[in-house]
Amino acid sequence: MHMGFSLVELSIVLVILGLLTGGILSGQSLIRAAELRSVSTDYQRYVAATYAFRDRYFAMPGDFARATDFWGIAGGTGADVTCRETISTGRETCNGDGDGWIRGDLPHENEILRFWQHLANAGLIEGQFKGVQGTVLGYAGMYAPGENIPMSKISGASWAAYYVAASAGTTTNFIFPASNWLILRGNQLTPEECWNVDSKMDDGRPATGKMLVYKGDAAMPLTTRAGQAPGPADLAAEYNFAVKDKICHPRFFPW
Repeated sequence: MHMGFSLVELSIVLVILGLLTGGILSGQSLIRAAELRSVSTDYQRYVAATYAFRDRYFAMPGDFARATDFWGIAGGTGADVTCRETISTGRETCNGDGDGWIRGDLPHENEILRFWQHLANAGLIEGQFKGVQGTVLGYAGMYAPGENIPMSKISGASWAAYYVAASAGTTTNFIFPASNWLILRGNQLTPEECWNVDSKMDDGRPATGKMLVYKGDAAMPLTTRAGQAPGPADLAAEYNFAVKDKICHPRFFPW
């Protein structure tokens, strides 16, 4: 005689499977929510550390022109190519040019990396940073998360700080002033998630306030005006919740 499951037994199994599935999805949602909250926490920590550094040394980290007087010279004279290419194994470092900007252009290209090392040397953030770029010249290959810039709690994302000149608006950028930026690198957020972070930290708009984002492009629009020429309507742009891809990363203007 063949024995099978009764309808009651099958129902119980289905209920258990449903509860397990619901628990997993709920757990994933809670984890993601915690990751998004970490953006605000990290932002506040790095901004506070930078202000504390400025109060103590009267300069921006990375741009500090007397850094080697306090922590030693990584190589060369402390302000030349040799120094910029020398990996720091301790607190030894390089000087910035003292112009107030965290520069990434030659010959100041590693101010944006020494920024994190100077903060760590001052005991204002955790970690040890090499202070030199990755193996490929340029922003794309310059960063090595966990080695010369801090990683974010959001998988695949990391933090960077650097100066960007003012923009009158383009098809990919909104209007913004010249500033030292704090940027969550890596397109690891959806427009809805960016809106969530923006609403908690700023004004919930992609083109205004202290948090801005890229417009995106016509194929994967981030905002309602993506791919269009700049104009007054940019300031009224909204996040495009119809896009579910992770194409968004916040850019902050804290200093």
